[in-house]
Amino acid sequence: MAFFVVYGFPWQDLTVKALLISTKPEYVTKILDGSKTFEFRKRLCKEGVSLMIVYSTSPRMKVVAFAKIPGKLSGSPRDLWKETKQSAGISHKEHRSYFKGRKTAYAYELGEVTIFEPEKNLSDHGIRTAPQSFAYIEV
Repeated sequence: MAFFVVYGFPWQDLTVKALLISTKPEYVTKILDGSKTFEFRKRLCKEGVSLMIVYSTSPRMKVVAFAKIPGKLSGSPRDLWKETKQSAGISHKEHRSYFKGRKTAYAYELGEVTIFEPEKNLSDHGIRTAPQSFAYIEV
Protein backbone atom coordinates (compact mmCIF):
# COMPACT_ATOMS: atom_id res chain seq x y z
CA MET A 1 0.00 0.00 0.00
CA ALA A 2 1.47 3.34 -1.06
CA PHE A 3 1.59 6.24 1.35
CA PHE A 4 1.97 9.79 0.09
CA VAL A 5 1.11 13.37 0.91
CA VAL A 6 -1.18 15.47 -1.29
CA TYR A 7 -1.35 19.20 -0.51
CA GLY A 8 -0.42 18.55 3.09
CA PHE A 9 -2.84 15.66 3.63
CA PRO A 10 -1.49 12.13 4.16
CA TRP A 11 -3.36 9.59 2.00
CA GLN A 12 -3.08 5.92 1.27
CA ASP A 13 -3.98 5.03 -2.32
CA LEU A 14 -6.70 7.68 -2.44
CA THR A 15 -7.62 10.47 -4.78
CA VAL A 16 -8.69 13.66 -3.02
CA LYS A 17 -11.64 15.61 -4.41
CA ALA A 18 -11.06 19.34 -4.05
CA LEU A 19 -13.01 22.45 -4.88
CA LEU A 20 -11.39 24.89 -7.30
CA ILE A 21 -12.85 28.38 -6.86
CA SER A 22 -12.47 31.52 -8.94
CA THR A 23 -11.92 34.59 -6.80
CA LYS A 24 -11.19 38.24 -7.51
CA PRO A 25 -7.57 39.28 -6.85
CA GLU A 26 -8.49 41.65 -3.99
CA TYR A 27 -10.12 38.77 -2.10
CA VAL A 28 -7.26 36.40 -2.90
CA THR A 29 -4.85 38.87 -1.28
CA LYS A 30 -6.96 38.81 1.88
CA ILE A 31 -7.15 35.02 1.89
CA LEU A 32 -3.37 34.82 1.57
CA ASP A 33 -2.71 37.36 4.34
CA GLY A 34 -5.23 35.68 6.68
CA SER A 35 -7.69 38.58 6.97
CA LYS A 36 -10.36 36.67 5.02
CA THR A 37 -11.13 33.31 6.60
CA PHE A 38 -14.55 32.79 5.02
CA GLU A 39 -15.34 32.29 1.35
CA PHE A 40 -18.94 33.27 0.66
CA ARG A 41 -21.01 31.44 -1.91
CA LYS A 42 -24.62 31.49 -3.08
CA ARG A 43 -24.60 27.71 -2.98
CA LEU A 44 -22.41 24.98 -1.58
CA CYS A 45 -20.99 22.13 -3.58
CA LYS A 46 -22.98 18.92 -3.37
CA GLU A 47 -20.01 16.67 -2.76
CA GLY A 48 -17.99 16.61 0.41
CA VAL A 49 -14.63 18.32 0.06
CA SER A 50 -12.00 19.23 2.62
CA LEU A 51 -9.70 21.21 0.36
CA MET A 52 -10.19 24.42 -1.62
CA ILE A 53 -7.89 25.37 -4.48
CA VAL A 54 -7.80 29.17 -5.00
CA TYR A 55 -7.70 30.59 -8.52
CA SER A 56 -7.10 34.33 -8.86
CA THR A 57 -9.06 35.83 -11.75
CA SER A 58 -7.82 38.49 -14.20
CA PRO A 59 -5.31 40.01 -14.40
CA ARG A 60 -3.34 37.38 -12.42
CA MET A 61 -5.13 34.28 -13.78
CA LYS A 62 -3.18 31.75 -11.71
CA VAL A 63 -3.86 29.02 -9.18
CA VAL A 64 -2.18 30.60 -6.17
CA ALA A 65 -2.94 28.55 -3.06
CA PHE A 66 -4.96 25.89 -1.37
CA ALA A 67 -6.80 26.01 1.93
CA LYS A 68 -8.13 23.33 4.20
CA ILE A 69 -11.89 23.58 4.77
CA PRO A 70 -12.63 22.82 8.43
CA GLY A 71 -16.29 23.73 8.13
CA LYS A 72 -19.22 25.19 6.24
CA LEU A 73 -21.78 27.70 7.46
CA SER A 74 -25.28 28.54 6.31
CA GLY A 75 -28.05 30.81 7.49
CA SER A 76 -29.85 33.94 6.58
CA PRO A 77 -27.54 36.54 5.05
CA ARG A 78 -28.00 38.67 8.19
CA ASP A 79 -27.16 35.84 10.59
CA LEU A 80 -24.21 34.69 8.51
CA TRP A 81 -22.82 38.24 8.51
CA LYS A 82 -23.09 38.45 12.31
CA GLU A 83 -21.15 35.21 12.61
CA THR A 84 -18.41 35.98 10.07
CA LYS A 85 -17.96 39.76 9.93
CA GLN A 86 -14.75 39.83 12.02
CA SER A 87 -12.80 37.97 9.33
CA ALA A 88 -15.12 38.15 6.32
CA GLY A 89 -12.60 40.05 4.23
CA ILE A 90 -15.44 41.97 2.60
CA SER A 91 -17.53 44.94 3.63
CA HIS A 92 -21.07 44.67 4.94
CA LYS A 93 -22.21 46.48 1.79
CA GLU A 94 -20.50 43.89 -0.44
CA HIS A 95 -22.02 41.08 1.61
CA ARG A 96 -25.53 42.55 1.34
CA SER A 97 -25.12 43.11 -2.40
CA TYR A 98 -23.82 39.59 -3.04
CA PHE A 99 -26.69 37.92 -1.16
CA LYS A 100 -29.43 40.36 -2.23
CA GLY A 101 -32.72 38.52 -2.66
CA ARG A 102 -31.39 35.31 -1.11
CA LYS A 103 -33.00 33.67 1.90
CA THR A 104 -29.96 31.51 2.60
CA ALA A 105 -26.30 32.45 2.49
CA TYR A 106 -23.33 30.08 2.64
CA ALA A 107 -19.69 30.28 3.60
CA TYR A 108 -16.75 27.91 3.60
CA GLU A 109 -14.52 28.34 6.61
CA LEU A 110 -10.91 28.57 5.48
CA GLY A 111 -8.34 26.89 7.65
CA GLU A 112 -4.62 26.59 7.01
CA VAL A 113 -3.64 28.24 3.72
CA THR A 114 -0.62 27.11 1.71
CA ILE A 115 0.68 29.36 -1.07
CA PHE A 116 1.93 27.76 -4.29
CA GLU A 117 5.47 28.76 -5.21
CA PRO A 118 5.58 28.97 -8.13
CA GLU A 119 1.94 29.69 -8.92
CA LYS A 120 0.19 27.15 -11.13
CA ASN A 121 -1.81 27.28 -14.31
CA LEU A 122 -5.34 25.91 -14.56
CA SER A 123 -4.01 23.38 -17.06
CA ASP A 124 -1.84 21.92 -14.27
CA HIS A 125 -5.14 20.73 -12.76
CA GLY A 126 -6.68 19.57 -16.04
CA ILE A 127 -8.90 22.67 -16.36
CA ARG A 128 -9.06 24.72 -19.57
CA THR A 129 -11.08 27.74 -18.48
CA ALA A 130 -11.78 29.32 -15.12
CA PRO A 131 -15.00 28.08 -13.53
CA GLN A 132 -17.79 30.64 -13.15
CA SER A 133 -18.17 29.70 -9.49
CA PHE A 134 -16.33 26.46 -8.74
CA ALA A 135 -15.28 23.14 -10.21
CA TYR A 136 -14.42 19.77 -8.70
CA ILE A 137 -10.90 18.52 -9.31
CA GLU A 138 -9.04 15.46 -8.17
CA VAL A 139 -5.61 15.89 -6.67
